[in-house]
Amino acid sequence: MSSAIESGSNQKRIRELKLLAAKIRRNVLDICMQRGGYAGQGVALADIAACLYFDELREDDNNWFHDRFVLSNGHDAIMCYGAFAEHGAYTMDALRTYNADGTVVDQSPIEGQLGFEITAGSLGQGPSQSAGIAYGERLKGSDKRVYCLFSDGELQEGNVWEAAMFAGHQKLSNLVYIIDNNDLGATGSTATTLSVEPVPEKFESFGFAARRINGNSIEEILAAFEEAKSIRDKPYVMICDTRLFVGIDCLQKTLPMAHYVAKAQADWQAGLAEIEATIEALSQ
Repeated sequence: MSSAIESGSNQKRIRELKLLAAKIRRNVLDICMQRGGYAGQGVALADIAACLYFDELREDDNNWFHDRFVLSNGHDAIMCYGAFAEHGAYTMDALRTYNADGTVVDQSPIEGQLGFEITAGSLGQGPSQSAGIAYGERLKGSDKRVYCLFSDGELQEGNVWEAAMFAGHQKLSNLVYIIDNNDLGATGSTATTLSVEPVPEKFESFGFAARRINGNSIEEILAAFEEAKSIRDKPYVMICDTRLFVGIDCLQKTLPMAHYVAKAQADWQAGLAEIEATIEALSQ
């Protein structure tokens, strides 16, 4: 294949993923406008979700995934739900029951719920569980790769660093940590609550290969995933700098920019109108 054809194919792939990310953002708003939720995070993580679910994770023979994904920060399940609507694992009607009494679409999912490996309500548990899963897959001789999403706020917990020490010592090159680095915890900025920086250097000291990227750049996310697959004898961590509601300007301008939001209907509708225009433009 010539370099020109390769370049054209890659640009088409990036455009398709940008369109998927926009649709995931739309789905997140649609879901959260029913009774509030973690819409800001879901919108911010849409680019990662598009790359992860529709490009990086290999499919199996049952319309699911060969590789394994562990969600640590349960409130970011809204990212997964937005992607699952495009995948077909959940219908939008089902997802609109998010966080309702009696729903099977939990705000923080539990082990065994479709699409989720662990019970994710207790923060800081995913990194250790995913390291154990990666170690187990290696013992079985499996080629499965294990991915774990967690937040910068979780870096304030000791269990995360015990997991990093184990993963580095075992040289788990089949393990990829994805950190949502948005400098926002439940009670405010992580920088002022308990600083976690410098994140890349800390993980490198535990034996990881580390890369800080713009978590809202499809190109940078894809490049990080490619680099991760080329690393031998080391686990990999991608520190993804993100911003709440990125990609929907009108909602980025509404305050407060809180961890959990229940916006007015006018705000939700304005956000939906803006992202629908983006989808239309990317579909041309």
